[in-house]
Amino acid sequence: MTPADRHLVWDWNGTLLNDLTLVVACTNAAFASVGGPAVTADEHRVRFRRPIADYYAEVLGRAVDEDAFGRLDKVFHDAYRVGLTTCALAADARSAIAAWPGSQSLLSMWFHDELVPAVHTYGLTGHFTRVDGLRADIGGDRKAESLRRHLAELGVDGSSVVLIGDSLDDADAAEAVGGRAVLYTGGFTDPTRLRASRHPVADTLTEAVHLATQAG
Repeated sequence: MTPADRHLVWDWNGTLLNDLTLVVACTNAAFASVGGPAVTADEHRVRFRRPIADYYAEVLGRAVDEDAFGRLDKVFHDAYRVGLTTCALAADARSAIAAWPGSQSLLSMWFHDELVPAVHTYGLTGHFTRVDGLRADIGGDRKAESLRRHLAELGVDGSSVVLIGDSLDDADAAEAVGGRAVLYTGGFTDPTRLRASRHPVADTLTEAVHLATQAG
C-alpha cells in the first residue's frame, strides 16, 4: 500500500494545536476547585492518561466518580474556553499537513460544536475530508470508539489508517481499528513514555508525517 492509498487521521489537542500550557493551567484550576495540588507541565506529561478521571484520581489521592469528574471537567473547560485564544498551531502544523500525499481527517476528543469552528478559525478545514469531535456533554474517555465511528462515517478501513497523536491512547485507538500510529513528543505525554512504546516517535509533525508515509 502506497502512502497515497493510506488515510491519515490527525489528533488536535497537543498535536496540531499547541495547547499544553493552557491544558496544564486548566487542569490545575480543576484541581484547585477541590483543594487539590498543582502539577507542573512535566508532571502532567508523566502522569496524564485516559480515562482522565483515573489521572485526576491519582493526583487528588481519592476516587473520582462520574459526578465528581463532571464537576471537574466543567471547571477545566470553562477555563479552557477563556484561554483558547492564546494558543497557536504547532510550529510546523501547516507544512506537515501539506506534506501528506493522501487523504486526511481530524479526530479530537474536544467537544464537536467547539472544535469545528476552531479548526475553521485556524484556516485548516479545507485540508480534511472530515472533522469530528466529542458529541457528549462530558469528555475524558478513551479514543478508540470515537475513531471507529469516525472511520465508519468516512467509509475508510482501519487497516489503511495511520493516526498521528501525542498520547498512548492515540496509539491504542489506532491499534483497535487495525491501523498504525506515529506518536508526537510535543504534546501532553512525556517523550520517555512514548519512546518506551513500540510505536514510531517523532519530535516534529513534519517528521511524524515522514514516518507515517513509511508505515508498513
